[in-house]
Formats: sequence, structure tokens, C-alpha cells
Amino acid sequence: MSAIRSKARSLAVAALALPAALTAFSASASGDGQWKGGEHVYQKVCGHCHETNGEIGPVLAGRGLPPAYISAIVRQGFRAMPAFPASFIDDASLQQVGEYIQQLPAPAKE
Repeated sequence: MSAIRSKARSLAVAALALPAALTAFSASASGDGQWKGGEHVYQKVCGHCHETNGEIGPVLAGRGLPPAYISAIVRQGFRAMPAFPASFIDDASLQQVGEYIQQLPAPAKE
């Protein structure tokens, strides 16, 4: 039961923090109007949820997910993940982040 509460608490915190985070990321993204490649997008946006050992979002590294799949999920959203419109991340940058995620190695086991 404690694991369920912990997961629910993590999701609640993410849901509350997400609007503020998106606003902050939008402001930083619009500085020069362009992302600096797939790794940059992943570190600045995706990693906040997907680098938490599955506590918030699922681990993406090591799964070899196709860039087209990543693009579809990012554009449409899925479960707790919000949709990110082209006004937030352009198609070319989204393709780059999809390619970056596809080649990420699996995390080391502890």
C-alpha cells in the first residue's frame, strides 16, 4: 500500500509542477528560437520525468524506441504525459530528440 501512495504522491507532485516547468522551459527554449539538438531537449525537458528510475515517467533509455513513436507520443500525449505542440518543440527538433532517445544505452543496474 505504501508503494501505491508513494507513486500517487510522485504523480501528484509532477502534475502540480508540470505547468510551471513548461512555462520555464518555454521561456528558455525561446531564447534563440531553436533547441540545440536532441540531447539538449532530452536533458532540458524529457529527463525531468524520464530519468527518475520510473518514479514519474517510464525509463526510455535502452528500449530502442523508434523516433516516429516518440514523435507521436510527444505530440498526442499519453496517460500522465502531456502533449507538446509544435509551438513548444518544432518537428525537426522533435525528430532529433527521437533519434537521441532511440540510441540511449540501457541504464546500468545497481
